Amino acid sequence: MSDHVVTVTLNPAIDLTVSVAGLKPGAVNRARAAQSNAGGKGINVAGCLADWGVPVIGTGLLGRGNESAFTAFFRHKGIEDRFVRAPGETRTNIKIADTETGETTDLNLPGLTADAGLLQAVETVLEETVLPGTLVVVAGSLPAGLPARATADLVARLNAFGARVVLDCSGPALAAALLAEPQDLPAVIKPNRAELEAFAGRPLRSTDDVTAVARSLVRRGIGLVAVSLGAEGALFVTAAGVLAARLPPVPALSTVGAGDAMVAGLVTALRETLDPDALARRAVAFAAAKLGGIGPNLPPRADVGALEAAAAVSGPADIRLGLSA
Repeated sequence: MSDHVVTVTLNPAIDLTVSVAGLKPGAVNRARAAQSNAGGKGINVAGCLADWGVPVIGTGLLGRGNESAFTAFFRHKGIEDRFVRAPGETRTNIKIADTETGETTDLNLPGLTADAGLLQAVETVLEETVLPGTLVVVAGSLPAGLPARATADLVARLNAFGARVVLDCSGPALAAALLAEPQDLPAVIKPNRAELEAFAGRPLRSTDDVTAVARSLVRRGIGLVAVSLGAEGALFVTAAGVLAARLPPVPALSTVGAGDAMVAGLVTALRETLDPDALARRAVAFAAAKLGGIGPNLPPRADVGALEAAAAVSGPADIRLGLSA
């Protein structure tokens, strides 16, 4: 088993986060601050893992036209850069963070167009990098030009290499991956409630509803289904049972990347073979720790540890979901 973790980001982005006190649609809004970061779900996960001291290899697709933001980020974090370069520019995502409400409005711009040749180049990197037992995070959306099946096919290929795949995506790509043959399923998935509802094709109005769908996926062969529920915490479903974890309210500067931080927390817990209770604490602590800052960064390790200690872990009945999605 290799010591490093591999993250795969096929559709990264430069995240431009603009902070506004009280966003007013249709009016002139004066920004308080703006910050640009290398982003994309897998890259965000890699940044948090690197902050925790985990050796990380990042791969996926990057546009040559604006790669400098990413190369600087990888160098700063100590992430090994094995991204495949493509003509053009990586997309920019604009995040409008309302400091009064804690809500974030996303404007995601189009990015690179990929083809089978570029995807094959990424798979070649993975074949050269992944050893049996390697934790591989496949995260985020697909670029234009690739079919929804591409994520599922990539997971199947990684399984053939002996990887332990942690998947965090949404929409048709997630559905295709979850409907794959049992041997081609990811080991771990981290949907949020809305993503699980989209897959199920119906509202999931209660904890029992969410748990039932998660359990059906575990029965199909997924080892762990971690469902993030925002301020309500998260549910962790395995064949052994269901745990709920949550933290006291934490002031949020930006919610961008909290789910990615949760994935990083899960990966560190799996890498350290933590028990289910400790895994749940670690995952929600990483997510909460991320709320206090902008960009794919964790606060000092002691701060994350304090959040782990403060987390409440219980049965799923202790979480009460609202009726909205």
